[in-house]
Amino acid sequence: MNFFNFLSLAGGLAMFLYGMNIMGSGLEKLAGSKLEIILTKMTSNIFKSVLLGALITAVIQSSSATTVIVVGLVNSGILKLDRAIGIIMGANIGTTITAQILALGDISSSNFFLQLVKPTALAPMMAAIGIVFFMFLQGNKQKNLGQILMGFGILFIGMQSMENAMAPLRDLPQFADILIALSNPILGVLAGTILTAVIQSSSASVGILQAVSSTGQLRYSTAIPIIMGQNIGTCITAILASIGANKNAKRAAAVHLYFNVIGTAVFLTAIYAVQHLVGFGFWNEAITRADIANFHTVFNICTTVLLVPFYKGLGKLAEMSIRSKKGEEDLTPEVPLLDERLLASPGLAIEQARSVVLKMGEYGQKNCSKMVSQLFSYDQKTADNIAEYEAAIDKMEVTLSRYLLKLTNQPLSDQESRQVSEMFWLVTEFERIGDYAINVLERGGEIADKKVVLSDMAKRELITLDKAIGEILGKAVAAFRNRDVAVAREIEPLEETIDQIKDALKAQHIERLKQGTCSIDAGVIFLEILTNLERIADHCSNIAAYVVGYEGEQKGDFDAHQYRQTLHDGREEEYNRLYQEYSEKYSVH
Repeated sequence: MNFFNFLSLAGGLAMFLYGMNIMGSGLEKLAGSKLEIILTKMTSNIFKSVLLGALITAVIQSSSATTVIVVGLVNSGILKLDRAIGIIMGANIGTTITAQILALGDISSSNFFLQLVKPTALAPMMAAIGIVFFMFLQGNKQKNLGQILMGFGILFIGMQSMENAMAPLRDLPQFADILIALSNPILGVLAGTILTAVIQSSSASVGILQAVSSTGQLRYSTAIPIIMGQNIGTCITAILASIGANKNAKRAAAVHLYFNVIGTAVFLTAIYAVQHLVGFGFWNEAITRADIANFHTVFNICTTVLLVPFYKGLGKLAEMSIRSKKGEEDLTPEVPLLDERLLASPGLAIEQARSVVLKMGEYGQKNCSKMVSQLFSYDQKTADNIAEYEAAIDKMEVTLSRYLLKLTNQPLSDQESRQVSEMFWLVTEFERIGDYAINVLERGGEIADKKVVLSDMAKRELITLDKAIGEILGKAVAAFRNRDVAVAREIEPLEETIDQIKDALKAQHIERLKQGTCSIDAGVIFLEILTNLERIADHCSNIAAYVVGYEGEQKGDFDAHQYRQTLHDGREEEYNRLYQEYSEKYSVH
C-alpha cells in the first residue's frame, strides 16, 4: 500500500463524512423544527421514548445529533431526565440504519433492478438527481431534497474510494497481523472507542469497518469487539455538548455513556462465554458488510431490551455520579443555558427560550412568596436568597434577549416571528415582577433599619393583599406554563379586585395618618408597598392577555387593551361572578 493509496483513503473518508453530514442536514431541514419538538411531546412512557429516539435518529442519520439535541433540551428544562433516557436508548438503534444502507453493496445478482440499487449504480444516480434539484429548482423543499440525494451519493462514492484504497491490504501480511491483534476483546473495544471518538460518528466508524471488510481479511472475532467499542466512542459528542451545561444535562450525557458501557460489558461477557464453552462455527470466518450491519443492529436492540426495565436505575446511577449539594436545588437558583446550536431549528429554539421565560416566572413567584413576610420580620439570610434569585432573573433576561435577537436572524415563519416578538415582551413582564418583589424587600430592610412600626391593622391589610397577589401570580405562571386560556381568563377580574383593594387600603391608611394612629415614615413606606404589589398584578394581567391572545381562538391580530376594555365595559356574567367571588374572598373592610 503506497502513498497514493493513503491519499485515496483520506479523500474517501472525507467524502464519506461530508456526504453523511449534508445528507443529515438536508433531512433535518426537510423535516422541519416540528420533528424535534415532537421529542418534548411524545415521551410519556419509556417505550414511546425509545421508539421516538430510534425514528428521529433514523431520519437525521446520527445518534450523536440526537443525543446533543437531548442534552440541550434537558439543559434548558424542556425535557426531564427520566424522559430523555428512552430517547437516548432509541438513538442507538436508529443509528444502525446507515450501516444497513451501506450493506446494499453486498447485493450480487444479474437482475437489472437489483443492480440498480447497488451503491456503484445508485450513488452516481442519486448525486446527479440531487444536483439538478439543488441547483435548478427554486423551492426550499426541493433544494433540501436535492441536498439529501447529493449527500447520499457522495457518501457511497466516498465508501467506494475507501474500499479501492484498501484493496492492496488484502495481500499485506502486516495488516493481517494487526487484525489478529485486535481480535483481543479489550484491544478491539479500545480501538473502536478511540476511532469513533476521534471522528465523532459511530455510523462513520462502522462504515470504515465495512470498508475494511471488503479486503476479506476482517474476521468476526476482530469485528465484534470493535463494533461494541464504536458504540462507546460515539458518547464523546454528548459529553462534549454537556460541558458547561447544568447537572441534569451532564447526567443525560452520563446515561448515554453508561448505557453503552454496560451493554458492551454484558454482551462481550456473554459472547465470549458462549465462544469458550460451545464455540461459534463462524468465529474465524471473514465478516461481510451485511454481517457488520446486522450485528450492529442486533447489539443495539438487545442492549436496549436488556436495559429498558432498568431505565430509572440508569438515571439514579447518573445522579449518584453527578451529585447536587444538599439543598442546592432549592437554595441556589439555576440559570439555564440557551444552546445556540438549536438556533438552526427555530421551533425548538423558541420552545427552549419559552422554558427559560417560564423559569423567570417561577423564580419571581418564589421571591414574591417571601417578600411580605420580610416586612414584619426581616431575615438577612432570606433577603440574600431573594437577591440571588433576582440576580438569576436578571441574567436570564440578558441571555434571553441576546438569544431571541439571534433567533430573529434565522428564517422564521410568520407564526414563529410573532412568537419571538411576544417572547421579547414576556421577558420584560416577568423581569419587572422580579423587580417589584425586590422593591418590597427593600422596604422591609428600611422598616428594620429605621425601626418603623406598622400597625396591626396595616399588617392584616398587607397580608390580605399579599394572598391576592400570590393567587394572581400563581394563575399567571400556570396559565403560561400550561397554555391554559381558561385560567388566564380568571386573572382579569382578580386584577380589578386587587386594584379596588389597593384603593381601599390607600384611603383607609390616609385616614389613619389624619387621625395620628400611624407615623409619617410608616405611612410613606406602606403606600410604596401598595403601589409595588398592585403593579405585580398589572404585569400578571399583561401575561394573561398574552395567553388569551396567542393560545386562544384569536390567533390573528389581538388587541390586549381592547380585550380588557370589552371585559370591563361588557361585564360578562362569568367575569362578574369571579369579581364578586374575589371581592368577598379578599375583603379588607
